[in-house]
Amino acid sequence: MILDTLKFLVEQSVYGVCERIGERLKMPAKDIRLFFIYASCLTIGSPIIIYMILAFWLKLRDYVRGKRNPVWDF
Repeated sequence: MILDTLKFLVEQSVYGVCERIGERLKMPAKDIRLFFIYASCLTIGSPIIIYMILAFWLKLRDYVRGKRNPVWDF
């Protein structure tokens, strides 16, 4: 129960980087998440830096293109 809640929170707050990469490569986001996890373990965390750069770039791209977050729309 707690693990399901934690899993949901993590999946909702990881910026959607894996989902967008998966859509573009036509792969499941789950496989891309596993790749980042395994690569981070093998290379002592360097993919985490790449992941954060991608997250920043995607959020900036959404902001520039005018995509609005529907949470703040009333």
